[in-house]
Amino acid sequence: MYPKTYKRWSAQGEALIIPEGYHPVLGLKETESAIKLIKDSFQQKLAEKLNLSRVSAPISVLKRRGLNDYLSGREKPVDFTISSIREDAEIVQSLAKWKRNALAEYEFNHGEGLYTDMNALRPDEEVLDNLHSIYVDQWDWELIITNEERNLDHLMKIVKQIYSAIRETEKTIFAEYPALDFIELPEDIKFIHSEELLEEYPGLSPSDREDAVCEEYGAVFIIGIGAELDDGKPHDLRAADYDDWTSINENGRKGLNGDILVWYPLLGCSLELSSMGIRVDSDALLRQLEMKNEVWKKDIYFHRRLLEGELPLTIGGGIGQSRLCMLYLKKAFIGEVQASVWSDDLRSICRGNNIPVL
Repeated sequence: MYPKTYKRWSAQGEALIIPEGYHPVLGLKETESAIKLIKDSFQQKLAEKLNLSRVSAPISVLKRRGLNDYLSGREKPVDFTISSIREDAEIVQSLAKWKRNALAEYEFNHGEGLYTDMNALRPDEEVLDNLHSIYVDQWDWELIITNEERNLDHLMKIVKQIYSAIRETEKTIFAEYPALDFIELPEDIKFIHSEELLEEYPGLSPSDREDAVCEEYGAVFIIGIGAELDDGKPHDLRAADYDDWTSINENGRKGLNGDILVWYPLLGCSLELSSMGIRVDSDALLRQLEMKNEVWKKDIYFHRRLLEGELPLTIGGGIGQSRLCMLYLKKAFIGEVQASVWSDDLRSICRGNNIPVL
């Protein structure tokens, strides 16, 4: 059912894995209809499980307010000047801080949250490939919690609810499109800390460790991403001001955040569907700003509001819309489920290998 061999193509800044004998299960028109069904179905299930209300989201934010997200801290957002008001603005990269501010402004209460369609540009992606584009579409969600809920058990509870929505949507799509006729996701998601992952696969890189654990378990939540591990390196980088990756959890390890990943046999690799976590409180924010040499940010609008207790404690994250569509619709390339920007060479390679690009 799945290819045993792959062709590989690469050029400056782009790379593709092409499964042997690949043919998309659905044509272009069917694919577009299926994308709508996926998005409608999943967001409804997510909202019901987490008690989320839909809100409108910005495509850009004022730079001085500190509401944009800088992901690992290396990515530079697209910026521009609004000539009419003489203000510098940025295209969003994600909405972690904006959502938390919105929960306060809209006067949400404990146990209530929001979700939104987030469309972003990330031009600093190092390589555009099967899974990475400069255009990012995801459901950004945020939920108000109490201080007592800032713990690993509550994080895992929310992860299980999200994973349940993912599996239920999978069944909905397969019922509507029987040509896709096989269910792959396991019933349960495996939880493992990034330190445990390093101990289990000490000779592998972080991405190879993700592939190994996902192939073994099918669906995994990797806990604690951002802090240094025993080898002196973090599993992956995280900015200082949204996820809490330094607080000690009940298992005595650092981090109250993580990633949801699943095994994707079509490409023979892991597929990250969500990055999420319990957000920083004032102590974690100051600690992580100091670790990143960014203490100066404490005087920015968002950070000041958080430190002064004007923002709620929250848990939140982003869930990739195109990634979910790839998974459900058995697509080899993210350009089959989203309209983004690619080189002429990449488009030509796709045309020659039965990969229709939107």
